[in-house]
Amino acid sequence: MRLPSVPLPVAIRAARSASRLSQRLGRGGGTTIGGLMLGQLRPEATAEMSAELRQGVLLVSGTNGKTTTARLIRAALDASGYKVAANTAGSNLERGVATALLGAHSADMALFEVDEAALSDVSAKTVPRVVVLLNLFRDQLDRFGELDKLLEQWHQTMLRLPESTTVVYNADDPALAYIVANSDADHIRKVAFGVDDSRLNRKKLPHAADSAWCRFCGRLRPTSSNNTSTEPKECSGDNKDHARQTGGYVPLQYDTVTIGHLGRWSCPRCGVQRPFLDVAATKIELHGLSGQRISVTTPQGPREVSLRLPGLHNAYNALAAVACAHAIELDPEVVGPALAKRQAAFGRAERISIGQMHITTLLAKNPAGANENIHTMLATKQQLHLLLLLNDRTADGRDVSWIWDVDYELLLKDNRLGSLTVGGDRAYDMALRFYYGGFGLNHINVVPDIATALDSGLAAAGPNGDLFVLPTYTALLEFQDILTTRGLVPAFWEDS
Repeated sequence: MRLPSVPLPVAIRAARSASRLSQRLGRGGGTTIGGLMLGQLRPEATAEMSAELRQGVLLVSGTNGKTTTARLIRAALDASGYKVAANTAGSNLERGVATALLGAHSADMALFEVDEAALSDVSAKTVPRVVVLLNLFRDQLDRFGELDKLLEQWHQTMLRLPESTTVVYNADDPALAYIVANSDADHIRKVAFGVDDSRLNRKKLPHAADSAWCRFCGRLRPTSSNNTSTEPKECSGDNKDHARQTGGYVPLQYDTVTIGHLGRWSCPRCGVQRPFLDVAATKIELHGLSGQRISVTTPQGPREVSLRLPGLHNAYNALAAVACAHAIELDPEVVGPALAKRQAAFGRAERISIGQMHITTLLAKNPAGANENIHTMLATKQQLHLLLLLNDRTADGRDVSWIWDVDYELLLKDNRLGSLTVGGDRAYDMALRFYYGGFGLNHINVVPDIATALDSGLAAAGPNGDLFVLPTYTALLEFQDILTTRGLVPAFWEDS
């Protein structure tokens, strides 16, 4: 039998005290303990506190890009004069959301990045004003299961959203286009974003592409060539029969491939194609590690967005932020300058200096993200010195077989790789991966201890070198703690 709930004011005071005590004792940033206690004392507290926010709740979820996208949206909200409660330290399960709400007593609005598997529960309790869906890539198979399992969870989440919610989604992801189109929620407003710059075409899908087949076949009929609707209709006739016989697995055709299975896609059988883009990047100029410039079309007209963040993946994050800003009717004249000022979050293209040396940290936790990091590094001119940190703890996923789907071989072309140090719990697995990729064992420095691996990587890069660090999630936290202890960066929960 469940005990009666504690009154909300009492539960809030106790939870806040727990968070402060955690920080004072040096046990962490207090980013989860408060929410855990709040949930125990009053399970309905998250829903009650969310309902008090006059301007509602914004949720951001996806396999890759949650933290950066949330930071970009936060920049636009701050510049627009909103007081915002947010889980800036990245604690993105329900307990992290509840902890962030403890500080929302003077906020107009809340902005939360949400773990993919937690989106259903968090959206049910917060009744979001906007849900931003970034992408779905294969990640942490031992936790999430196959991608279709997570996709079905998101599909059910879409079905339960109220008519007051706007769904902002990446239409370049066929899986997201499918669940949004099949949500049977015509009353929900939808804002699609994507990339329309064919110069960025990578021409073929990587071998690790996930959602590269048509999920619509057998359910939808072809759309006309001039269709601008995001809602394909039910299939019929020969298409339906043929799809049933083959199980519906029809490879999509791509006019443009960007990241993983993202791009401008269509089905050669049923005729379904990428939906009309409400917010589109028509021109993306990548400027190495220094950032990029993006020409964007919006319902309010064309915009130019400058970013201090590198890589095509961050162009998608910026598009999601612009689309979210449109959904909540922020002044577009304010949004662009706000995004231009935003720096990288810890570990997401974060760049620090030690004397004449530089360290660039690129979180790499799944094939799609790691491959995009490789493209970002290869876009620079210098010789590459790498420190790869591979852990297999709960937050990383116990299964590290995903490293065999990363295109590390690209680093071995043209002698770009100057040095390679591997560390973390599964350092030897990473060393084996590079050995089979064609890198000689005598060129691989295996140092499992992360602090020692950092020193070895810096030594290999040289006094004026540039060290790229690619850690998994828990390795990133440990690496960040080392940098904090050495006085090089603030603690991650101090990130704002």
